Formats: sequence, C-alpha cells, structure tokens
Amino acid sequence: MPTELAYRDDAYAREIGARVVSAAAEGIVLDRTVFYARAGGQPGDAGVLRWAGGEMAVGEAIKGPDDTVLHVPVAGASLPPEGAEVTAVLDWERRYRFMRLHTTMHLLCSLIPGAGVTGGQIAVEKARLDFDLPEPPTKESLTEKLNALVAANHPVTDNWITDAELDANPGMVRTLSVQPPRGSGRIRLVRIGGDGAPVDLQPCGGTHVRATGEIGRVEVSKIENKGKANRRVTLVLAGE
Repeated sequence: MPTELAYRDDAYAREIGARVVSAAAEGIVLDRTVFYARAGGQPGDAGVLRWAGGEMAVGEAIKGPDDTVLHVPVAGASLPPEGAEVTAVLDWERRYRFMRLHTTMHLLCSLIPGAGVTGGQIAVEKARLDFDLPEPPTKESLTEKLNALVAANHPVTDNWITDAELDANPGMVRTLSVQPPRGSGRIRLVRIGGDGAPVDLQPCGGTHVRATGEIGRVEVSKIENKGKANRRVTLVLAGE
C-alpha cells in the first residue's frame, strides 16, 4: 500500500496524524506522511514520531518498496508498535531551508537557458547545480539576477500532466542525469510565474515555497570547472 504524500497537497504542513503500517530498524512505514523522502538531490526530511507513551527521532525519510516512505530512526531509538496512531512532526526549520534553496535552483535554471543540468544537490548550508556549459555567466551577474527574481515575488504553483504531454514538450526536462519518474500516468510540473510566460516550468517532485519573495537574499558563492563543459554553480542563503 503506497504512503499518502500529504506534502504534495500542502508543503507547509508541519505535522500530521498517521497510523503505523510497519515498524522495523530500517524504517517506519506510515499510511500518510508530511516527510519528503530523499530524491532528486533534495535530502529526506527529519523530525519525530510521537505516540501514546513514546516518541522516535527520525534521522531521514527515504523511499521504501512499493511507493512507501521509510522514516529511518536514529540509532538506539525505540520503535512505535504496528497499528499505533502517531503524530509525524517535521524539523520545520530544516525543511523550510530546503524549500527555499530548491526554489532558488529553479530560478538559476531560468537564468541559464539551453544548458542541460548534469547534477544537483541540496544541503542545509548550500545547494549546487552542475550545467553542461563551456562558459558560464559570472557569479556576480547571476547573484544580481537571482535576487531580482526573488524580489519580484513570483508565485510558485504546480499542476499535473500526462507522460504524453511531456513527450510532446521534451524541452521542459532540464536534467540530463535524472529523468522524471514515469509509470503512474502523470507527472508533476512546478511553475514559477504566471501562466502566459513563466519564469521557469519543469517537472519536479520536490518541495518549494509559495512565492519567490520567501527565499530572501541569495548569493552565488562560487562557480567551479568540473570538466570540459561542466560548470558547478553553488548557491547560499545570504546572511544565514
């Protein structure tokens, strides 16, 4: 039975009531969760599961078999009993940083059109994207343009399309190393900006802020040469 992903409907939900489907050292499966499972360069969420008479710290959420989410306990944690009703509570400060950084990565993509993304990773302190790009813009110009997009407070929304619709618009896929998941019959698109001429529009399963103004000031801290035509751009949330 797949885990219901409540964050898909509301990325700002910080906790949820759920039932324990199974409990093992490799992870707790709930019937529903607000925890994002590690994927696409975004780390899995951390937090805590609470139930009558106990609680368990979650080190990270990862993907489990059959479209489930495994809430991995920290070492030595007590596990909830199967069938127990729990409250799953996010480490919200950590998740919200991921949301801000992930949305910034989409903005960065919009500033380097036509270049394929060969890799990416989000951490608490920073995020980075690798581009198939011989000559990147300067970090100063990218920083200035990113902050202009942040200040414009563009809305961030999502919708679903079919596999066939994506096949008809292959340019929406920027990532060369990771392709959008297929098989369910639909693919989630994340849009920044209005319907007419969005700032960015691409498939993505991650969590994002509702508007770019929430990101705050950002900075391109460095641009590195990682190969003949591979440039790594590192982003940080400035002043934090």
